[in-house]
Amino acid sequence: MLSKFDLWWLCYSPIMLVDSYIVPECVARPGSFGGLMTLYEANYIKLIQLIPELSDRRGFAISPIESDCDLYLTIEHQTKYTCELRLTYLFEAEGDYVADPDLVAKVYYDARMAEVCSWIDFHRHALLQSLSRQFRREIDQRWGRNIMLSKWLDYLLERGHFFPVRGAVSL
Repeated sequence: MLSKFDLWWLCYSPIMLVDSYIVPECVARPGSFGGLMTLYEANYIKLIQLIPELSDRRGFAISPIESDCDLYLTIEHQTKYTCELRLTYLFEAEGDYVADPDLVAKVYYDARMAEVCSWIDFHRHALLQSLSRQFRREIDQRWGRNIMLSKWLDYLLERGHFFPVRGAVSL
């Protein structure tokens, strides 16, 4: 039987941090502002799992694994309280490379939140084009981008992507 200390350690160990441990301060309804803030918190936790010691990072790093494409990380801007980063895959197409998805996220260290700043505006698939036309309000667009980040981070972590601290390369 686990003691209270053992349970506490399992819940708060950096390896075990997942968005299911977030207790929202409000009722988080999909599409609501409170729910969006909870999603930002969950994305922060997942990003920190993927990129530990993010506040100390500079430059460029690659997460190469056998079970997925290489994942590229670029720290675009770093301040004491925030970081702007880019995550992407690179695909070869007609002798050139295409970044897809090409995601830029802003991380707020003090608030422990991460939000998608930009993602591709053009969708290749008809269903995604239809959905992007249907949800035009700013909050709907933010929900869509950040749900996509949440799902992608889940996928990346499940596949085993990870950016060790020594993997960062200065530009």
